[in-house]
Amino acid sequence: MHLRPTYEKAATGGSVPQAGGLEDVGRLLAGRDVAVLSGAGLSTESGIPDYRGPGGSLRRHTPMTYQEFTASEENRRRYWARSHVGWRTVARAEPNAGHRAVEALRRSGHVSAVITQNVDGLHRAAGTHDAVELHGGLDRVVCLACGRTGAREDLDRRLHALNGSFRDAGARVNPDGDVELPDALFAAFRVAPCEACGGVLKPDVVFFGESVPKARVRLCYDLVDAARALLVLGSSLTVMSGLRFVRHAARTGKPVAIVNQGATRGDDHAAVRVSRPLGAALTALAEQLGAVPPPA
Repeated sequence: MHLRPTYEKAATGGSVPQAGGLEDVGRLLAGRDVAVLSGAGLSTESGIPDYRGPGGSLRRHTPMTYQEFTASEENRRRYWARSHVGWRTVARAEPNAGHRAVEALRRSGHVSAVITQNVDGLHRAAGTHDAVELHGGLDRVVCLACGRTGAREDLDRRLHALNGSFRDAGARVNPDGDVELPDALFAAFRVAPCEACGGVLKPDVVFFGESVPKARVRLCYDLVDAARALLVLGSSLTVMSGLRFVRHAARTGKPVAIVNQGATRGDDHAAVRVSRPLGAALTALAEQLGAVPPPA
């Protein structure tokens, strides 16, 4: 598919490619075998905020880095206290129309693979069980000493037993599942160790400052290579972990389409660039292509 992008002024003052809009995305998908790369913008309609959108939490909140988490018990206590309170919001979140439309397009063969930068598990909940979770999943924990993994729900029950009604102390939830809490509350919070070895437990997600496992990165490159095109949904592509796949697709001559509200770091590589709410846009595309979303 060869498209010559036109340009319109973005909110940031720069230019973003606009090549006919949603109709061109539909034509791209009609050719089938399109890999999807999704970001936080796909989950905002499920009540999970993003980091970099118009109301993104990076404007008020700096997430804990891997180096900070591993540096001290005090930092881990602060992380787990905030995360314990915020986890309920993430755990209750349901897939929205966008997730269901992606699954419908996958079932119909228009989408060949789904790679997500999100850690909320909503693609899996929508039925896309083989979605590659680039940054891991908040519903799992891993021991940094013995490598054992477990369910976040099990840890949540243990933390509740140790800390009682602490979960009710929270306020605004962030994309990584934690909340803003007064510093005075952290000192009393008790952290649960690994039940197998007593080691430090960490959510099975890639923290800021931590590298995505090489095998997972390689798998994503392979999925992009096997696809005919790449469709980016709801990602600003600010971090290299996602942008590299856009650059790779463009470098190898594959069309790149981006549907995101706001400019992205990958706009220069896009043949198609659409700024629309994702739930409605993806539902329209699925209907246009005869793909029936799974029931809500």
